[in-house]
Amino acid sequence: MNYLAHVYLARHSDDAMLGALLGDFVFGTSGPDAWPPPIRTEILRHRAIDRFTDAHPAVVAARALFPDGRRRYAGIALDVFFDHCLARDWSRWSDEPLDAFTARFYAVLLAHLPELPARLRGLAPPMAAQDWLGSYRERANVDRTVVRIATRLTRYGERLVACLDDVRRHEAALESAFSTFFPDLVAFAAADRAMD
Repeated sequence: MNYLAHVYLARHSDDAMLGALLGDFVFGTSGPDAWPPPIRTEILRHRAIDRFTDAHPAVVAARALFPDGRRRYAGIALDVFFDHCLARDWSRWSDEPLDAFTARFYAVLLAHLPELPARLRGLAPPMAAQDWLGSYRERANVDRTVVRIATRLTRYGERLVACLDDVRRHEAALESAFSTFFPDLVAFAAADRAMD
């Protein structure tokens, strides 16, 4: 899942939301240990959510819609597209308006700016100023986001961008995959939190 889904699944506290995002920016086995327990727990949960997502039959079937040469990058495109599905139908998943939710998250993120990993410290101000998470509700921002991610890849960014053709071609099937998969992910995350 991409940023919005991870933060949504951790919505129960500000520290958890921050940890959910940090899961994409803190690497190695010792990385999470540098953070306080609530944030560390969510960094690790982020990884469990990614494993659950990658193994879910609906996501596996969705990745199979992409040709072999692009399947390795399909997961990135799917993550962004699934964030679009979540943002577009936000009221189905949350009573809190999306704009209020993202504003709360950005306030937490920017309050922690000095201690963030360097890459996230550079991304956080534009993420908040341009409302990256809320912008996913517009379908055109899937393409913009994937292109932006492709520019950060050290190689084969064009293969990721080419995945956008597959996303457009199979959009109805991908929406169906999200509808099948996401309730299972919500239940998984809730069960995982209950073990804290």
